[in-house]
Amino acid sequence: MDILKILSRSTKHVNKSAGGKDVSSVKLPSAGTSSNPQLYHDAIPGLRGKKRKRGAEQNEESAPGQEEEAIDFFAAKAQAPKLKKVPGSADQKPQTSENVSLTTAKLLDEEECRQILRSHRLKVTLLPAGNAPAKKVKKSKKSKAATKSKTKDEYTQVYPQPLTAFEDLKHTYGISGRMATNLAEQGYKIPTEVQMGSLPLLLKPEFALGASPTEAEGAEDGTAFDLLAVAPTGSGKTLAFLIPVVNQIMQQRRTEKDKEEHSLQAVVIAPTKELASQIVNEAKKLSLGTGVKVVGMRKGLKILGTQDVGAGGESSSEDEDDEAKELSKKPIQGVAKADILVTAPGLLLSALSTNVPEEHNPLPTVRALILDEADVLLDPLFRDQTLGIWNACANPQLRVTLWSATMGSNIEALALSTIYSRRTKLEIDDDSRIVRLVVGLKDSAIPNITHRLTYAATEPGKLIALRQLLHPTAKSTDATQSLRPPFLVFTQTIPRAVALHAELLYDIPAEAGGSSRIAVLHSDLSDSARSHVMTRFRNGEIWVLITTDILSRGVDFRGINGVVNYDVPNSGAAYIHRVGRTGRAGRDGGVAVTFYTKEDIPYVKNIANIIAASEKQAGKPASEASMQKWLLDALPKPTKDEKKRLKMYGVEARRGGLGPGKEGKEAKGKKGRMQISTKSGYERKLENNRKGAILGSRRRARETQKEETDDRPTAEDIEWGGIDE
Repeated sequence: MDILKILSRSTKHVNKSAGGKDVSSVKLPSAGTSSNPQLYHDAIPGLRGKKRKRGAEQNEESAPGQEEEAIDFFAAKAQAPKLKKVPGSADQKPQTSENVSLTTAKLLDEEECRQILRSHRLKVTLLPAGNAPAKKVKKSKKSKAATKSKTKDEYTQVYPQPLTAFEDLKHTYGISGRMATNLAEQGYKIPTEVQMGSLPLLLKPEFALGASPTEAEGAEDGTAFDLLAVAPTGSGKTLAFLIPVVNQIMQQRRTEKDKEEHSLQAVVIAPTKELASQIVNEAKKLSLGTGVKVVGMRKGLKILGTQDVGAGGESSSEDEDDEAKELSKKPIQGVAKADILVTAPGLLLSALSTNVPEEHNPLPTVRALILDEADVLLDPLFRDQTLGIWNACANPQLRVTLWSATMGSNIEALALSTIYSRRTKLEIDDDSRIVRLVVGLKDSAIPNITHRLTYAATEPGKLIALRQLLHPTAKSTDATQSLRPPFLVFTQTIPRAVALHAELLYDIPAEAGGSSRIAVLHSDLSDSARSHVMTRFRNGEIWVLITTDILSRGVDFRGINGVVNYDVPNSGAAYIHRVGRTGRAGRDGGVAVTFYTKEDIPYVKNIANIIAASEKQAGKPASEASMQKWLLDALPKPTKDEKKRLKMYGVEARRGGLGPGKEGKEAKGKKGRMQISTKSGYERKLENNRKGAILGSRRRARETQKEETDDRPTAEDIEWGGIDE
């Protein structure tokens, strides 16, 4: 035994199989389920404006006189925290048969609610009630200041009762025992921030605002709110809007005599088929054994209902009148029996279309309309389709909830104006308010992932950098965070995704699975092919999935270790949603890598600002931040026109088959350099000449065959000579 080796050993045990690195220090989203799905938990709830890194030691900088239970309110404990209950207080309601659950539940006072909500960075605001906001008019500075102060008074911040645990949903908020069992079987224990703030408001708004009756104007029994929720990606928004809808349908079905009947009561709209399919799966898990039927909209399905066709002409008898009335009612084209319908906007709107343009069959039974990824549904791409479905919901008791990780002020204004104008059009005397719920910093990326902005100079440089990431021992630029499969690669257009897949098809060695480990997914594929790729990727058979923005929104891949933006996103919102595919449900260790070239420099400023804000939220010191101030100052600021063009078409040089725009000549010159290929221009020219020669040969062969066919005599050309004797 060598004594020098023993003395020179480190006191820290190192696993040699991990390449000299401690395995326990490596955190990956695919390592397993996070014990705490919450993104924010500031150590000192009362200290406003100062951010704390999640998981930091609570003993440091602890406020004097602060109770330990208030800090560790949502930590894993054997017993629930004891809350104060003052008998006969003004916050509590008299005990009746209708609100027994409210009296047995323990109410937090306003200060405790304020501390809990602030510690989890939750902000709940009652938006002004009344008519739609007026159009903007240029005003002087004095009038602007007066209007600003007046608007600020109309926006009332409230502090509703937070949801402390999922087990409280049954006893306090009255959900069914079966649904509570389904939640427990799926492992839901600690609610995320958006669930903590939205579920009490959607299930029992009168109880949620019971701790602050002075601020809860109009919150009487049976009151419901329209909700605008802005929460980070992977924070559990799907579960937050499914639980109240399923519970509402179950409560209504209890009073019905025929339990087998199903009437459409809720519509969930999602921008893509993949997201709609995911919502259907989650809703079916949640409603298992409850009798609530969930259906995903498909082309050719039919919606239950009747429509008046209108029999023209006069009837000669009463029998003909009755027959005409029966014939005037026929099934609407659209879905079978369902309580909840999940659909993309185009499918449902086409099912509701009539012979008259811009008129659609109504949906009078729908009482809940849910817009998932509301900002893209109300964007010009889907706006007309979404508003068409919205206007078709003619029930006066309709409640609308909008959910997204990004929601601009223009989208919020459009949603408010639509809600107000609908109430005016249907003459609904409803004084209920609209609630806005914001989790964390609005329109920001999640703080629990590592962002990397890498300059690759040219297109070949991006291809080399991606090949380095495909290497098993590849590390990021700081040599501390490795990017391991599975991960997603986003491109700007479908042709670029197909070309990149063809280029990387044989980069993974055959011993590791070869070309079967890399796949491409885009909207040009058939539904069955897209579903097959998604299934293989979820099962771990595919390690690298190359795709477009079709998978950037809402789709939940909990085990994704990283995201690569091969092409710069078209907007800051697109970047937030792309990188949100990793680090979901509070998992740490996700990596988001973005390549940019010389052509992308004018558009990188927005992404750099989002990364800087995310690192600030995570409590990263300025000295360790990847986005230094000098870099943010050096990057050019894009103009409004540049932002608009980028959002609509992407980077000009990579539009791929869309034709030249305003910079047509420049784009034409760069077209060859923007192709994803390692082949030289001479090799591509030879291939194109060879393909052209083959196509020309086939064309000449078809023309020759056609000429020979035309020269043959036909039966008409041959003169009949009669019958020979």
